Order: sequence, then C-alpha cells, then structure tokens
Amino acid sequence: MLIFHTIFDLQTYLKQAKQKGRKTGFVPTMGALHRGHLSLLQQCKSHTDISICSIFVNPTQFNDPADFEKYPSTVNADIEQLLGCGTDVLFLPSVAEIYPNGTATPKHYELGFLETVLEGKYRPGHFQGVCQVMHKLLDVVQPDDLFMGQKDYQQCMVVQQLILNEHIHTRLHIAPTLRETDGLAMSSRNMRLSSEQRSTATTIYKVLLQMRAHLQEGSLEQIKQSATQVLTQNGFRVDYTELAHADSLTLLNEWNGTDPVVALIAAYVGDVRLIDNLVLTH
Repeated sequence: MLIFHTIFDLQTYLKQAKQKGRKTGFVPTMGALHRGHLSLLQQCKSHTDISICSIFVNPTQFNDPADFEKYPSTVNADIEQLLGCGTDVLFLPSVAEIYPNGTATPKHYELGFLETVLEGKYRPGHFQGVCQVMHKLLDVVQPDDLFMGQKDYQQCMVVQQLILNEHIHTRLHIAPTLRETDGLAMSSRNMRLSSEQRSTATTIYKVLLQMRAHLQEGSLEQIKQSATQVLTQNGFRVDYTELAHADSLTLLNEWNGTDPVVALIAAYVGDVRLIDNLVLTH
C-alpha cells in the first residue's frame, strides 16, 4: 500500500495511473476504521483498478469543538486494517495540506431543503463543512467511483447534490449499513461508548424495527411519539425520531401507503451522539 501525505505526490501517482487507463475508486473516512469501512473498500476493489482511502478528521464539519477533540484517532491500527484488506493507496493529509489558507471559506454550497432538516437542523453548518472537504477531496483524487455507507443517509444525499451542483464526474455508490450481531450500526463513535452505554445503544435499532412494524397508511404521529418515548425511557436524549420520503427526505406526518419511507433517529447515549436509519418500504 502506498501512503501519500501531500496532494502533489498523490496527484502525480494518480496521473500516471490514469494515463495507463486504470479506473480509480475512493472511500473517504475520518479514521477509527471498522468493518463498515472495510466493506466499502472491498466494494471499491471489486469495481475499480485502484482503491484509494483517505483518513482526514475534518474540523469544519464539527459544529461542537469538543466533539472534534474527542473524535477517536487510531491511525496505526487503521493502516494495519487497510493493509489487511488490500487497499492500494492511503491519503493521509494534514489540516494545513487540505486547508492551506485556513478553514474559513467564502463559498456557500446550495443544498436547499436538505440543509434545513434532521442533521442540518440539529448541526448547523455541518453540511457546509462536509461539502467543503468533499469538494476538496474529490477535486484532489478525481475518482471514477465514490463509495459511502447508508448509515449517513442524509450525508449521502448531500454529497450527491454536491456532485450534481459542481458537475463532478464521479459516480456515487451507496452501500447498505453494516451492523453488529445485536443490530447496532457500525460507527467510529461506538469506540467512545462504555460497555453499559454500548448495550443501551442497541435500543436504537430495535426502535427502528418497531417503527417499521407499525407503519401503516394514515397518520404517522403515534409511531414517532412512541419511538421517542421508548428511547427517552431507556436513558437517551433524543434529537429526532422522524419518518421521511426515502428519495427526497421530505418529512412525513401522514403516509399514502405507496411512497418510499425511511425512518431516521439521532439520539445521545451519555455525551455520544448516535445516528441510524432504516428504509421501511421496498
């Protein structure tokens, strides 16, 4: 595996690869890798000639500086995992390499409705930071294919909007959420959970299954209220339990029985904020 710390060195290598007609795939991460990340890299390897992973904890997408400070860093272990799954290239830049002129940016990314609901509502500025770093990384790597996980449902929609808005010639592939055997969605933030909190966290997936079981045509208010109640009773501090149109993320108070529906939850276990989602219709 080749490791690059600078944009110049990475682009020099990739230019030579593309001149040979080699197809590139990209998996951007913030490190603290788990099997969900590795499954994305396996998918990347099966679709492309060169698999590229980046590890960069992006400061501009953390609206809470304390959350940025607490984000787990396990670079040496991450490198071992990347070697183990046969990753071809690791891009490991510094903050100064990605933001040579500082993290402030005059550019505003037009995301419309997507930036006003769910994560956009509860983490103001978050998706501007996501677009800022993803635009930079996609410009640097210029991959043929980009691989992301469905656990970050809204973020995937934001990145797709970025690709369309900025006319980026990259195909986005969204892979299903990988879960532990007890249903907990794999996440780097799970490393911050105590054993007791880790056990409690599985309630989120159980509530999503409950929301699916009770989905029926008509009002959805009772489903959402019940979900919030169960989480609160189990010690969570809930940001949202919502049902939305799976294609547009328009929030739904009623269901017509045919539109695709996704359930989305964000809630705190202690000071660790977890998100998860489940598409309820087929």
